[in-house]
Amino acid sequence: MLLWEDEPRRKARIEIIPMIDVMMFLLVFFVLISLHVIPALGFKTSLPGTSAPERFEVRKHALISISSVGAFQLDGADHTLASLKTALAVLKRENPETDIVINSDREASVQAMVDAMDAAKSAGITAIAVAANRK
Repeated sequence: MLLWEDEPRRKARIEIIPMIDVMMFLLVFFVLISLHVIPALGFKTSLPGTSAPERFEVRKHALISISSVGAFQLDGADHTLASLKTALAVLKRENPETDIVINSDREASVQAMVDAMDAAKSAGITAIAVAANRK
């Protein structure tokens, strides 16, 4: 009779060092993304407060930022008042359901905010909101 010798079975090992490396890489990746993406758009503004905030239904939002010295930005791109009107008209033609959120610094003049609203209305955009912090 011929007997085959069985090799001793090796126990399976779970290597956790590569898993730890991947988890650390993901942690670093998400921390770096969260630090650099949030302040990437527009001016730093200090918003005024409101006691009755409203929510918009989901639509294409365009953000007009107004700095404390009255400079305008549309979705992060610098504009004069005249070029803002042109850019809003183009935006309205590309997406008729566009609405505008005005992110104005509390130190900005009211006239600058009214000029931005007039520019939006002259482009045919009627859904306009003003961003504010909750009191």
